[in-house]
Amino acid sequence: MNMPIYLDYQATTPTDPRVLEVMWPYFGELYANPHSAEHAPGRAIEARVEEARTEIATLINAESREVVFTSGATEANNMAILGAGRFRASAPKSRTHVITLATEHKCVLESMLQLQREGLTLDILPVQPDGLVDLALLEQAITEDTALVSIMAANNEIGVLQPIAEIGALCQAKGAWFHTDAAQAFGKIPLDVATQHIDLMSISGHKVYGPKGIGALYVRRRPRIRLQPLFFGGGQERGLRSGTLPSPLCIGLGEAARIAAHDMTTDAKHLSHLRDRLLQQLQAGVPDLRINGAMAERLPHNLNLTFPGVDAQALLASVPELALSTGSACSSAAVDPSYVLAALGLSEADARSTIRLAIGRPTTADEVDRAAARLVSAVQSLRAARPAAE
Repeated sequence: MNMPIYLDYQATTPTDPRVLEVMWPYFGELYANPHSAEHAPGRAIEARVEEARTEIATLINAESREVVFTSGATEANNMAILGAGRFRASAPKSRTHVITLATEHKCVLESMLQLQREGLTLDILPVQPDGLVDLALLEQAITEDTALVSIMAANNEIGVLQPIAEIGALCQAKGAWFHTDAAQAFGKIPLDVATQHIDLMSISGHKVYGPKGIGALYVRRRPRIRLQPLFFGGGQERGLRSGTLPSPLCIGLGEAARIAAHDMTTDAKHLSHLRDRLLQQLQAGVPDLRINGAMAERLPHNLNLTFPGVDAQALLASVPELALSTGSACSSAAVDPSYVLAALGLSEADARSTIRLAIGRPTTADEVDRAAARLVSAVQSLRAARPAAE
C-alpha cells in the first residue's frame, strides 16, 4: 500500500515504537488497577505509573506530585482555566478578571468564554502581525483583579513560540496565575516551570509520539495553586481528577517524555534542517509564497504558508499523495477561514490560500524533496488553469 507522505505532525504524531514496546505488557498480563494498594500487583502498577509521572515532571523541571494525569490537553486546559478562574473568583480575596490571546486553541477560548458567562471579566488580546504577543499591551492589561492569564507556548497553526518567561514574570509581579497550553511545545522545545514562572501547564501525549487519550496538567505546589475540580469521585490525582488511571497510556506518556528528554536537541536540529530544505524548494518554485508568523520564534518542524491566488482546499485535493492540512485539526470541519490567520491580519482570500506543513521525527529528506516538487507542480497547474476557469 502506497501511504501518503505525512506532513501533518501538528495534528498528531505516530506512537513511537519504543513507547509501544513499553506500553504493551500493561494491556495484557500487567492489568492490575494502580489504585489497588492492598495487593502486590496493584502496587507494582502504581509504582510504574509514578515512574512515568516523574519522567514527565523531569522534562519540565517540576516535582512529580505536581503532575496530574488527564485524558489530553483539552481536558487539561478546561481543568486549568475553569478550575483556577472559579477558585479565585470565589476566594475571600476575590479576583474576577482573566486574559488570553485571540490566537489561542479553541478549547482555551471556549473555556475563557464560559468563565465570562459565569460573571468574570474577559480580555482577549490581539497579537502582532508576526503572531507574537505585545508584552507592553499585556502588562497594561494585567491588573490587581487579574486571576489568570492563559497564553500558549507554541501555536498549533502557525508554530509561533511566545516569550513564555517574560509573560510569566509579568503575571508573577501582579499576582496573576499563568497557564500555558504546551500541547505543541512539550518535548519539542525546552520548558522550565521554575525559570519561566509557569503556574499551570497543559500537556498532550499524541503530539509528542505518545499514545492518544492521555495528557497531563502541571499544577504548581509552592506557592500553591488551587483549582476547583471538574470531576468528582474517589479523589484520585490530588482530588483534581477522580477516576481510574489508564495505566498503559500513563506509562506511554512517561516513556515519550523520557525519549524527548534524550532526543530533543537532535530532533530539533534534524527537523529545522528538513523544514528549511522544504521551504527553500517551495520558494524556488513559488517565489511569491508568504510565511505566516515569526520565522525566528517558531517550532523547528512547522511552516504555515500562503500561496496567493490558490485555493487551499483545491491544492490539497490535487496532491492526494501528501497528507497535510489547512490548519487546526480541531477546526477542520469549519467553513470559515482560520481565526488565527485573521488575527494576524490576513484577508479572507489569503487565509483561504494557506496551508500548514509540519514534518516529524520519521520524515526523510527524500520525502521533503518529493513533497516540495508535488506542491510546486500543483500550485503552478492551479494557477495556469485559473484564467480558463474564469
